[in-house]
Amino acid sequence: MTNAAAEAVDGWLTIQEASQRTGLPEPTLRYYERVGLIEPVPRDPSSRHRRYSADIVENIEALACLRATGMGIEDMRRYLAGLDGDSAATADMVDLFEGHATRIAAEIEAMKVRYEYARAKAELWRARRDGRPRAESAAAARVISVMQRLRAGL
Repeated sequence: MTNAAAEAVDGWLTIQEASQRTGLPEPTLRYYERVGLIEPVPRDPSSRHRRYSADIVENIEALACLRATGMGIEDMRRYLAGLDGDSAATADMVDLFEGHATRIAAEIEAMKVRYEYARAKAELWRARRDGRPRAESAAAARVISVMQRLRAGL
């Protein structure tokens, strides 16, 4: 058995395997290590390739979930700093995730308005294509209404 195969058996993953498991691209894994979101990854003594332990991969999976929600690096740092679980950290975690949930809710509302705009524009063009002037006028009014909401959100 090769050295690499033995390490994989022992639970160590290559960067490609860690990337596949976490869903994060290899450059992101290197970046997270460089900026200190994950601890320095041990290297294979012979090849100098990174070898990810199960603990490191577990931490990366948590970061991948946070990233999937749109959480930024600084908030990820807050999250990692709060993992010790003391009462101050627990309160900060509540604030962190409540704030993040509020931001996500605002993004959802903004997406709904963009969706309404796209639907109204589709109706406008459908009515124009089908030669239905009344429907076109109604759709144009909806487009204008939604445009005002889009502009107000900018």
